[in-house]
Amino acid sequence: MKAGLSRFLKAVATSIILVSTVAALPPQPGQHVRELPDEQSSPGRKYLLFLPEDYGQTERKWPLIVYLHGASVRGSNLERVKRYGLPWLVENRKDFPFIVISPQCPSGTRWVDLSPEFVMRILDEVCDEHAVDRDRVYITGVSMGGHGAWYLASRYPDRFAAVAPLCGRVDTTWAESLKDVPAWVFHGSRDRVCPRSYSDRMVGALESLGADVTYTVYEGAGHDIVTRTYRNEALYEWFLEHRRNGDELSSR
Repeated sequence: MKAGLSRFLKAVATSIILVSTVAALPPQPGQHVRELPDEQSSPGRKYLLFLPEDYGQTERKWPLIVYLHGASVRGSNLERVKRYGLPWLVENRKDFPFIVISPQCPSGTRWVDLSPEFVMRILDEVCDEHAVDRDRVYITGVSMGGHGAWYLASRYPDRFAAVAPLCGRVDTTWAESLKDVPAWVFHGSRDRVCPRSYSDRMVGALESLGADVTYTVYEGAGHDIVTRTYRNEALYEWFLEHRRNGDELSSR
């Protein structure tokens, strides 16, 4: 009896040590599924988190990109988000020099229909728990995600050092809020899903306010400008040229 109890207690102690060891392991490089616990104890929010291959090897803080996908990969299966854009890129490029957050928009809705806190709570958690340079946080998105990137940057202009929307709809009334956020806008000249006129008008509104805005139009291209844009190293060099000034702020 005593021998059996001794073996049981030893097994429990070993389990506790193993659990403690796992909990103490540093975050691993690569792209992983993470979940944001809900404050009301309902199912949490899942998202993709990419950490560069050199993450954790030094005490440096890393720039971060928030990526918002388009309408075709909405839902609850995060594997779908990896089909294109930054989640696809970092699956194939482990040395990508940014932390990347890729949340997933629920089916039947758009980023602009959700509470802004849907994304910002994820950003806050990652900034709190990882080595993020909060002065170098950027946002980008494709199509519906481009619309969402414009929207979140306009709602939180003091959180993002720059915004890079791809082929997204946009409301020019947001220009006043965005005038101090550097923007690089991308659109195809023959886009029939989201007409180029949206970006034309927004770029014009920002330029009239003296904003720092760069505009790339792919002549002859339609809506599919994702791969050529995110493979362009100049975009990431441009991001890193911009830093947010001021104290570290939170959306909470």
